[in-house]
Amino acid sequence: MPSSYMAAALDEAHSALGTTSPNPAVGAVVVVNDEIIACGRTQPVGGPHAEVMALRAAGIRARGADLYSTLEPCVHQGRTPPCVDALISAGVRSVTYAVRDPYPKVDGRGHTQLEAAGVVVHAGDGQAESRELLAGYLKYQQTGLPLVAMKYASSLDGRIAAASGDSKWISGPEALLWSHNERIKLDAIVVGSETVITDDPELTARPGNPAGPVDPTVQQPLRVVVDSRGRIPSTARVLQGLSPTLIATSAASNESWRRDIAATGAEIMVFDTREGVDKALHVDLTALIEECGRRGMLEVLFEGGSALLGSLFDQRLIDRVYAIVSPIIVGAVDAPAPVAGIGAFRMANAVPVRDLTITQLGHDTLFTGQPDWEIAARDNQSEAR
Repeated sequence: MPSSYMAAALDEAHSALGTTSPNPAVGAVVVVNDEIIACGRTQPVGGPHAEVMALRAAGIRARGADLYSTLEPCVHQGRTPPCVDALISAGVRSVTYAVRDPYPKVDGRGHTQLEAAGVVVHAGDGQAESRELLAGYLKYQQTGLPLVAMKYASSLDGRIAAASGDSKWISGPEALLWSHNERIKLDAIVVGSETVITDDPELTARPGNPAGPVDPTVQQPLRVVVDSRGRIPSTARVLQGLSPTLIATSAASNESWRRDIAATGAEIMVFDTREGVDKALHVDLTALIEECGRRGMLEVLFEGGSALLGSLFDQRLIDRVYAIVSPIIVGAVDAPAPVAGIGAFRMANAVPVRDLTITQLGHDTLFTGQPDWEIAARDNQSEAR
């Protein structure tokens, strides 16, 4: 468990999620005589980092104080000056950070330079919690790709809609509120064309009030629609409002359709394709995720439909699963399941989900975990023998 000071820094970091990419969401607090006197969080790109914000709030009281940060302070000149220089100039007595920054221009150098200047440095307080919070940033530093999550809501018998296709609403108001509160932490929300045609979602973040209007002060994630053949209408709600939208399509879509969509203000991007389980050509999802990485995104959420989620699973592109299960039974042999695709031919081929956490959202239950692709691959190899 993190110390109470690091827990406060983690709260600050949580508040910055979704607003800092490609920079990490970091929180910091300044402590004097066992009391937190100032807090700070990373500002949007080009703005100060968490440590500098906390030092500014502390003012002259920072001299001789202890600072807690969720990430190793930076030592390089980027869009802002090095945080290490600010900490040394402020005269802090000690710095405690949770996780070493893997960015090549930092990677232990912040720790070393602070110690060389006579600052007492501690590492590891709240490491597990900070690594979880920074999972997108850490993956981005290792691979240049964002963390890829998927979310769905299903009935107790594993259906995402009734036989008619009606899916409003499987989950309750508490789950909807959770979803909108999570959206502000994302860089992009991705859905397939079938979801747009069937549900006509707006895909905006309305934290605190999902039924209300979009708050213009809330930073919105990029809305992405995967539409390989050009099916969604130009009147779709995902193309309306001030929130940015990207349509990921292929050469199979009609040029006049692309012009109509572009006229709404949406960005059109034509991707290479790969053959799907239906033998048709679809947008290459690996290429789409790589594009998200090139744009500096740290976390991307795919919300469906089932064909899109199935393709992601078949290609082992998912890092995190959010499954909301509602205590209802749909039945109906024709009712769709949340994840389609090729899937597992035998139970031995099913993908285990590890580090599972369970959260109650009103009457619904949220399961959060990570697909264990390593075990899945090992099981498949064993069966092949």
